[in-house]
Amino acid sequence: MSADETDGLLVSRIRRQESAAWEELIARFEGRLLAFVESRLRDRAAAEDVVQETLIGFLVSLPNYNETTPLESWLFAIAAHKLTDALRRRGRRPAIPVAFRNSSTGMAEPPGPARRASSLFRSRESRDEERDLLAEALRSLTRTWIDRGDFERLECIELLFVLGWSNKAVAERLGISEQKVANHKHYVIGRLKQATSRK
Repeated sequence: MSADETDGLLVSRIRRQESAAWEELIARFEGRLLAFVESRLRDRAAAEDVVQETLIGFLVSLPNYNETTPLESWLFAIAAHKLTDALRRRGRRPAIPVAFRNSSTGMAEPPGPARRASSLFRSRESRDEERDLLAEALRSLTRTWIDRGDFERLECIELLFVLGWSNKAVAERLGISEQKVANHKHYVIGRLKQATSRK
């Protein structure tokens, strides 16, 4: 059984309110979520609160979960959103964006024994530079939308990229066409590609 099928089965069991399934999800993801959040907050108790909010957020968003999105990606997207909220409540803006270093796991992977320190440093340096460019591009776009009062696009992008909703779900939530959602997505992806191509 593939990872996607395993995730799909687990989500189905959680939807049926099987307590064993919920315990399995916590066993699989709670530790990694906590490591991800604590590495940014540097506060264990606050990190535990954010992970709790993430798990609650997962349950609340479960009706909108799209099985084509890896479960791990969905959980880490919610965690990133909750972490940003926690930083805002503290009156802090993230010095670095709440982004993931590994697209498949959503977390920084420990270096393998075969990788040399110099290659790891160069790889991390490149990732950090790209992350900073993406963060600046998103900050610029967000400021522009807020200044223009373009809250539809802002909410659309948050639902798509932070919570991982499907185009259809976003369209229904905002009362706009799927084509308009696709246009918003295409525009933002294009701007982010431009930002990283200027490296």
